Amino acid sequence: MLNELLWIGLLLTSFIMVIAAYRLFGKKGLYLWTAVGVILANIQVMKTIEVFGLVTALGNVIYSSLFLVTDILNENHTKKDAQHAVWMGFFVLISMTILMQITLQFIPDESDFLSEHLTAIFSFLPRIAFASLVAYLISQHHDVWFFDKLKQKQHDKYLWLRNNLSTISSQLIDNTIFTLIAFVGVFSWDIIGQIFLTSLLLKVIVASCDTPFVYLARKMKQAKMIPEEQKKTPQINK
Repeated sequence: MLNELLWIGLLLTSFIMVIAAYRLFGKKGLYLWTAVGVILANIQVMKTIEVFGLVTALGNVIYSSLFLVTDILNENHTKKDAQHAVWMGFFVLISMTILMQITLQFIPDESDFLSEHLTAIFSFLPRIAFASLVAYLISQHHDVWFFDKLKQKQHDKYLWLRNNLSTISSQLIDNTIFTLIAFVGVFSWDIIGQIFLTSLLLKVIVASCDTPFVYLARKMKQAKMIPEEQKKTPQINK
């Protein structure tokens, strides 16, 4: 039961932090969360857990919050802003991978006691990073494109529908690509199948849960609670 409670807590905390970043820093806050989310998700995914009776790789919640970010940017700002966040995440992931691989090549001093743990974590990173990069670019660009297409047709109506349709379809694409590249040859097909199905199920649940936060972000913008919107408020000279 502990894992389930932690998972729910992680979900709520992640979404609240996305909203907090948006409230405090506007679009820049969402770009900041993209960088944080990409790094954390690709570290967390190396940990396999059992949650709700199913085996899955950790990191699904943090990674799914990136779709919340692009949907908020797409809804409240522009498609270009959402694409900017995607490319920023891509740059962050490449930078982290390169820098950590250089870090692992250093010979540790005899007083060091953490080097082997860093090696255990980040030596697996290139494959995870490659899988994540391919899945991330394809699925996120699909999410941005599909959300924008639905928005053009629906205008301000049915936000819940375009949020869920774009995110869930993109999560299916992401899950398929990432699982095949990251885990084939590492785990048995039984474990891979469990990871795929469980990850997809949990991602669909997360996608459904982020809908109220997309609405909240839109209301915040309409109420001019976002820094960019506050600057647009006309000043009356006394």
